[in-house]
Amino acid sequence: MPKAIPKSEKLEFKEEFVKRYSALTDFEEFKKYSLSFLRRSIRVNTLKTTIPEIKKRLKVWKLKPIPWCKEGFWVEREDRRDVGNLIEHHLGYFFVQEAASMIPPLVLKPKPGEIVLDLCAAPGSKTTQIAQYMENKGLLVANDYKGLRMVPLNMNLQRIGVTNAVTTLIPGQYYKDLEFDRILVDAPCSGTGTIRKSLKTLEIWNPNVVKRLCGQQKQLIETAFKMLKKGGVMVYSTCTLEPEEDEGIVDFLIGKYKDAKVDEIKANELPGLKRSPAVLEFEGKKYSPEVKKCLRIWPQDNDTEGFFVARIKKV
Repeated sequence: MPKAIPKSEKLEFKEEFVKRYSALTDFEEFKKYSLSFLRRSIRVNTLKTTIPEIKKRLKVWKLKPIPWCKEGFWVEREDRRDVGNLIEHHLGYFFVQEAASMIPPLVLKPKPGEIVLDLCAAPGSKTTQIAQYMENKGLLVANDYKGLRMVPLNMNLQRIGVTNAVTTLIPGQYYKDLEFDRILVDAPCSGTGTIRKSLKTLEIWNPNVVKRLCGQQKQLIETAFKMLKKGGVMVYSTCTLEPEEDEGIVDFLIGKYKDAKVDEIKANELPGLKRSPAVLEFEGKKYSPEVKKCLRIWPQDNDTEGFFVARIKKV
């Protein structure tokens, strides 16, 4: 049972939000988990250390394995939560990263020697995870669109010990004339899967923001697909649970490009992960049956953030 946030810190859910999400899931369960503390989790950085070494160094903390990520652990300690203040974190031996956030790089499956693009990279949690799986071999291009966002991105790349990455500063939709083996598009979104980390999300949510973001997301996924080599793999992910920003974006891409095929994310790729069915129809809009192959995770499924992940191949 998740630990509830004190009532004084809670915000009210807007009537339109309640109506919308009641049509998508068990709203009371969603609300319960969204208004509870998020478990702290870390990813061990095997570019600098080993899992046994981190277990030894963090022996006064309780480390519980995240089943779908062998380098991932939930961390607990009765008297403190600030695992990010540990010297091991500053040395880059581990990255404080939410458990569901580890899924997109796992699904992307980057390999040493490949040319990989992280189109919306800052602050770098998934970028450093990709570099870790590439074993610092090949080329990793980490892009973002705001100068201020490049500061934490570059700091994290240095802290983790990434040596195969270059950073670029350009709006993602303007990238062109390049080719990549694999691309991650962890798109800007309305963030409704992250309410338990940022209650402000409830305040700023409105349908107009969702519509505006959809336009940007379509540009990003289309730009990325055009840069993908034939036979290449792209992962599109968000931390929102809005169908227009998730299944709707995938439906847009595969409807426009016949060589874009949704690649099923099978259960054995992410052992122990509970998932929910993809949304095939919402507010009168029907999506392609192919979106069934995507991964939709509600906060109540695994006591994590909510996430959406789709893997697309260029055939």
